[in-house]
Amino acid sequence: MKPDIETRKDLFLLLEKFYDQLLKDATISYIFTDVAKIDMQQHLPIIVDFWEMVLFGAQTYKKNAIQPHLNLNQKSKFEKHHFNTWLETFDKTVDGLFEGKNAFAAKQKAKSIATIMQIKIAQLK
Repeated sequence: MKPDIETRKDLFLLLEKFYDQLLKDATISYIFTDVAKIDMQQHLPIIVDFWEMVLFGAQTYKKNAIQPHLNLNQKSKFEKHHFNTWLETFDKTVDGLFEGKNAFAAKQKAKSIATIMQIKIAQLK
């Protein structure tokens, strides 16, 4: 039996593996590398802060998660397949490492985040 996601260390592991896989996918990696030009070493702790807030209610994330993505969408349009790839990769990564109540909740939250992001982007059109 796999462990559940229970700590910040678990989130680091999950998100490090997730982005490692995502950045290998040419259909989406260019958004991170060419458009956003993200340094994952610097950005990973911020993403962990976000997920720690989302999953555990921690007060670690103090930024606006949506606006930077809306700004990126202005530079390079996000398409449905981007969200599908993001969600499929996230779910596979969670399932490969964890199982349990929090693992299930993380996948559900990811679906909600992707849905909200798509709605916000559609409102800009």
